[in-house]
Amino acid sequence: MSEKLQKVLARAGHGSRREMEAWIAAGRISIDGEIASLGDRVEDDVKIRIDGRAITVKSEDDLICRVIAYHKPEGEICSRKDPEGRPTVFDRLPKTRDSRWVAVGRLDINTSGLLLFTSDGELANRLMHPSNEVEREYAVRTFGEVSEACIQRLRTGVTLEDGPANFDKIKAAGGEGMNKWWHVSLAEGRNREVRRLWESQEVQVSRLIRIRYGMVELPKSLPRGGWVELELEQVNYLRKTAGLDNENRTMLGTDKHSVARAKVKSAKIKRAVSKHKTNVGKNTRQRT
Repeated sequence: MSEKLQKVLARAGHGSRREMEAWIAAGRISIDGEIASLGDRVEDDVKIRIDGRAITVKSEDDLICRVIAYHKPEGEICSRKDPEGRPTVFDRLPKTRDSRWVAVGRLDINTSGLLLFTSDGELANRLMHPSNEVEREYAVRTFGEVSEACIQRLRTGVTLEDGPANFDKIKAAGGEGMNKWWHVSLAEGRNREVRRLWESQEVQVSRLIRIRYGMVELPKSLPRGGWVELELEQVNYLRKTAGLDNENRTMLGTDKHSVARAKVKSAKIKRAVSKHKTNVGKNTRQRT
C-alpha cells in the first residue's frame, strides 16, 4: 500500500512533513534513481536517496514505536555530530536496527535532565509542534535576590525579545541565602526560555534540570548518561498526546528472558555513564 513520500521520510526521522516537502521541492530526494516530485507516493520496495545517500525506510505496520528516557548530563550537545568534537546526546544511546533515534526537542549544553528519544519521527515531530503544548517541569537553582514581586511577574508574564512569556507554575524548593531552588513549569519550548525568564529579573540560573515532560518523569534511579526504555503505557500516553493511534507492540520483554535483558541493559547504562565520565575528563584536560 503506497504512502506519501514526505510521510515516509518524516516517520524515518529525517524531519517534519513540511521540511520533507521542502527537500522534495528542492530536488534533494530521488526514488529509484529519479528525482522525486511533490505528491509522489511510494511502496515499501523502492530505493530512496537523500542527497545521493541511500536511506532505510519502514512501513507504518513494520515500525514499532519505541521511546527511551535519557538523563542528559551538562556538557553534551543535542546534535548527531559536532565539528568541535564535543560529546553529543546520541553517543551512548542503544543501537537500533533499520531505524534511528529522534530527539523530542532539545536541551542546551548547560542544561541536564530528562530528554526523550523515539524511533518514530512522526511522533517526535508532533510532540514538538507548538500546538501540543506539552508541559515541561524544571528544577532551577538561582543565585540572587528573589522577591515576591519578582515571582508574581514571572507568573503573570514578562516581555522577552521574542514576545511575552511566563511560568505556568512556580514554587520554592529549598536552598539557603542567595542560592535557592525552584520548581517551574511551562508548556512552550522556546530557546533557553527558562533561563531568559529568570534573567529578565536579573537573577542568575546556576543549575537547570528538566525533571518532567508531560506525565513522564525523570527516573530518580537513572544516573547521568543513562537511559531506560519506556513501558507501552507511557508510549501510548505520548502517542495520544500527539494525536496518534496506540502502539500495541513493545521491545520490552515479559517472558523468562526479561530478567537477563534487564541485567544487560543495566550493564549498558553503567558503561555509558563510565564512558561519559571518561569523555568529560579528556575534554577537561584538553581545555587546561
